[in-house]
Amino acid sequence: MKRKFPLFLVFIFGILGIIPFLIPHPVVQNTDDFLRNNLLRILAAFALVLGLGSLLKVHMDKIKRKRQNWQYSWILIISFIISSIIGLFGGVAGTGPLPTSIGSFPFDIQTLYENIIVPLGSTMFALLAFFMASASYRAFRARSFEATLLLAASFIVMLGIIPFGDRISHHLPSLAQWIMNVPNVAGQRGILFGVALGTIATALKIILGIERAWLGGGE
Repeated sequence: MKRKFPLFLVFIFGILGIIPFLIPHPVVQNTDDFLRNNLLRILAAFALVLGLGSLLKVHMDKIKRKRQNWQYSWILIISFIISSIIGLFGGVAGTGPLPTSIGSFPFDIQTLYENIIVPLGSTMFALLAFFMASASYRAFRARSFEATLLLAASFIVMLGIIPFGDRISHHLPSLAQWIMNVPNVAGQRGILFGVALGTIATALKIILGIERAWLGGGE
């Protein structure tokens, strides 16, 4: 029963998610709107609490067992508690009952987001650019015909989209645009088609109970 009940719920709600695409009746569409706009929000709230509880449990266990880099778990927990208190009692823009400024130094959630989260995200993407450059260098080395083709296409596109490419040849920008519009779009559509088929196959396996790894048993 412990495993059959979640499978039953997934089957029912999976079928309810498919039916509105096949039956345009108002009753079916209204039921679908209720499920998507009301029930999903309630489930998302429970999932948020469950996820936060799981996050704290994992990091508390890591601290308790002194696992690798356990000191960073203290930073996460302390940051979580402080930001939760500021967010719950101080409001997003500092309009709550909790004071969120000391003199001219505000520390409301919006200020924390703009001055901590946004710079950290920019730093992560800046580091990602170096990783992408390193991966591109390894992928573009002309070890095979496919890698040589990829190297030539990327070289033409990079030269074609900068002003210097037009000075080398007037045909280079149009060739780069053709590569972007025809082979690139064709490849993207092929990948998206494969992703869509894979998504449908995985969804059917989960709805029909064939794929049960999400239950935690690995069956």
